[in-house]
Amino acid sequence: MKRLTIALLVLAITTAAFAGKVISRGAKISHEAKTTALGEVLANPDQFTEKAVVVEGVIKNVCEMKGCWMELTPTASDAGVRITFKDYGFFVPTDSKGMKARAEGVAVVKTLSKEEADHLAGEGATLTRNDDGTAKEVSFVATGVELWK
Repeated sequence: MKRLTIALLVLAITTAAFAGKVISRGAKISHEAKTTALGEVLANPDQFTEKAVVVEGVIKNVCEMKGCWMELTPTASDAGVRITFKDYGFFVPTDSKGMKARAEGVAVVKTLSKEEADHLAGEGATLTRNDDGTAKEVSFVATGVELWK
């Protein structure tokens, strides 16, 4: 019984120690980039395609295969944006769903082919499809991200 109590105590201390830990991927988020509401980026994506901004939110979904994209939403129940990582240069943990996150980068507006949309839907991405299977997507290409619980 004493060993079980000690093991549980060690587990609780370890969990508490890592609860506030920030996981960083890619480039460090700069202090010069303006923090912009994610809803504003989604409403006016063309205004955020050239100059990098920082967006914040909750990870609603993540590529479970490799962590090569994540869907960030202002709150867990809102619509979000799929975030990819510049030059496929880094990934996020595949179990990061539900974590809070910040990302620095730019918005991208494009039409996905049916094949691209099928692939992303197969990985769990949320897309609004056109009648021909294609999808217009507002995404965000991040140069760096920070995640925490």
